[in-house]
Amino acid sequence: MAMSPHSLSYLSTSAQAEMIREGTVSSEELTSLYLERIARFNPKLNAVVALAEDALERAQEADAALAPTGPLHGVPMTIKDCFDTAGTVSTWGTMGRKDFVPASDATVVARLKAAGAILLGKSNTPEFTLSFETYNRIHGFTNNPYDLERSPGGSSGGAAAAIAAGLTSFDIGTDYGGSIRVPSHACGTVGLKPTSGSVPRTGLCLPPGMLTDSVSHAGPMARTVADLELILSVIRGPDGIDTRIQPVPLTSSGAVDLKGLRCAVMIDNGVAAPDAETVAVVEGAEAILARAGLEMRRDRLDGVEETSEVGGGFWAVGAHAGVRKLLEEAGTEIKDYANNWFRRFAESGGTDAIGADALTSQLARFEDYRRRMQRHMARYDVLVSPVNAHPTPVHPEPGEAPFPATDASYTEAYDLTGWPAGVVRGGTSVSGVPIGVQVVANPWREDIVLAVMRHLEAALPRFDGPDEGLLSCEGCPLALPG
Repeated sequence: MAMSPHSLSYLSTSAQAEMIREGTVSSEELTSLYLERIARFNPKLNAVVALAEDALERAQEADAALAPTGPLHGVPMTIKDCFDTAGTVSTWGTMGRKDFVPASDATVVARLKAAGAILLGKSNTPEFTLSFETYNRIHGFTNNPYDLERSPGGSSGGAAAAIAAGLTSFDIGTDYGGSIRVPSHACGTVGLKPTSGSVPRTGLCLPPGMLTDSVSHAGPMARTVADLELILSVIRGPDGIDTRIQPVPLTSSGAVDLKGLRCAVMIDNGVAAPDAETVAVVEGAEAILARAGLEMRRDRLDGVEETSEVGGGFWAVGAHAGVRKLLEEAGTEIKDYANNWFRRFAESGGTDAIGADALTSQLARFEDYRRRMQRHMARYDVLVSPVNAHPTPVHPEPGEAPFPATDASYTEAYDLTGWPAGVVRGGTSVSGVPIGVQVVANPWREDIVLAVMRHLEAALPRFDGPDEGLLSCEGCPLALPG
């Protein structure tokens, strides 16, 4: 029986790839379907901000190929606009690059194309990814597909909104404080921040080697956990350019036996108390895992209550200088920077005269935080917690944050430690927006994170896209970005 266009658009990446290999659907059909949906639903959503002019041509070439080029052969994707994409505008969300078209692809983009994926276009990002609200002065706000008045999270909010609304098969996000996991929580999708040192940042707006290099990650975003594992297998590993990436093999999640795994449940991290809805969702996941035979224990990691202070300490000792350098290189004036907090900080002169003692103290405190957290986490195989203290809120004013930075301490902690962490939808708020559950493991144990996420995904209600009546515009002309 033929699959309806609606069902096909929400199908997993893995299933779409299999259908293309079997000839059940063509890459051109799937690419055309997503372009039609972008034209129909994106005007209200504003998740996709540019299109690749050669998408249909590349799809036709995929269909004409005698053999698949890789595991993603013919599958359409969007890419967050913080990554360079050859021949397609890559703004990084900053005014100085409003019309910039790179000559080469970021490493992750090149690897996905080599695996057969088709670039549809770019998803919206805040300027240089440095906000939990997906807004910039070029493209404006991206809206949450479950409630257009609410935030899709950031900084990968365009990616999460596009995936949730069936405008793309998958995307690649970045995570500097929760920028994959907060949008996945807000939009009901799945996302994975892999271990620090897993995925090259070559061609990313935040280049390797900055003061906060160790908290900068790239990872997959999709609709199913199986897709995260497939995509991660394509993009991870050294590229010979990003010197921080390690050649650690990805172990299959299928080999993980959940029974007997030691699981910490951290409901409240001591920084921002979660609301009752969020607590209920995490407790629901706790019950599911207990029934699966995991050894469950309520606990709070040693040092986690210092997360916001440790993370924020980098800005006080000079991390802002790296961003100011990016602005200069992009040709964007500080007065045009869309993040109000950083613009005010930079315009006031910041803290340029940082002493060696202050920098050394921050680095020592950072290392002590990581050491204490790792020593405590070594007692466990996996940890489950909220993604954020609250469900996603309404949009803030342009340039402002959607919630206090402390609310995101649940995600920021594992950027600071560098551990793998993923998000799966755990429930729905009374306001109708998704609430996610975060799953964390020790370094390089993405297999455990994915196995636990996969079990939760199977035990919880299946992914359900937003009300398309909310996204459609009666009488509006179809409109493609560009």
